[in-house]
Amino acid sequence: MSLNKRPLVVLTGPTSVGKTALSIALAKAVNGAIISADSMQVYKHMDIGSAKITKEEMDGVPHYLVDVISPFEEFHIARFKELADKALEEIYESGKLPIVVGGTGFYIQALLYQVEFAKQDQDFSFRSEQEAYAKEFGNHALHEKLRDIDPISYEKIHENNVKRVIRALEYYHLTKTPISKHNEEESQKESPYNFAYFVLNDEREQLYQRIDTRVDRMVQNGLVEEVQSLKAMGCTKDMVSMQGLGYKEILDYLDGNCSLEEAIDTVKQETRHFAKRQLTWFRREKDVIWLNKQDFSYEEDRILKKMLDILSDKGIIGKGEKGH
Repeated sequence: MSLNKRPLVVLTGPTSVGKTALSIALAKAVNGAIISADSMQVYKHMDIGSAKITKEEMDGVPHYLVDVISPFEEFHIARFKELADKALEEIYESGKLPIVVGGTGFYIQALLYQVEFAKQDQDFSFRSEQEAYAKEFGNHALHEKLRDIDPISYEKIHENNVKRVIRALEYYHLTKTPISKHNEEESQKESPYNFAYFVLNDEREQLYQRIDTRVDRMVQNGLVEEVQSLKAMGCTKDMVSMQGLGYKEILDYLDGNCSLEEAIDTVKQETRHFAKRQLTWFRREKDVIWLNKQDFSYEEDRILKKMLDILSDKGIIGKGEKGH
């Protein structure tokens, strides 16, 4: 059955774990092209804070969904799926193997299982009421509204992700069904792809150390100046793009709400929390293949060989491609 399905590789894992370098090595070994499943690298002008892959790092490997939309546009799950589906067709047509790389588990799930998004009418007045409520009473109070009607979404969605909280409330308001139930039903679908879903991971201390180092490097490389120029362009904290880790905290500093040191500490802390939430998500997903870096003595060649062996065993690549 799986032999009739089109091949697809996923490489994900928590932020800062080292997905980029491994993804390039993998793509070169299997004649792959990469689709980014990252909610921030899609934005133009947002390079440093998103740890966007550079042209040099791409090393000739085609990349999709990187640097394609303006920070003034909203990027959400339905838009991701529309762009990613289009990218998949282009990659298959070019005779390459698509590799989905990034840490947004919700995006990966939507693509892998071709999740359909509720085609319910939107209720803009309800949405505006919820936005006004959040402004007056705070994100926490808005989030609490989910507790009784959709406890699963209440657990899964962070209270500061106001857009997703409102979407969950709106879905319930329109259908009287929790959006988590709809998502669960969608995720029970069988994937139309013959896929391998790899999760790269590391020991917590190592990961947290990498996160701290990366944030310090971002600041050295000009994160403050990047946010400053976005602010000068007219980007504000209520925009989806500016809700990204590193952006909202530095914007707070630029608005005089905290010192630079406090902002940097907050970025580190929030990024660690984010990594923890990512890992919780991946543990709940089915069919994932964990690649713990410490099990391979941190040798990238060994990790790559393991991936190629698995892809070969699954019939995703031909037996002859393993040695590339």
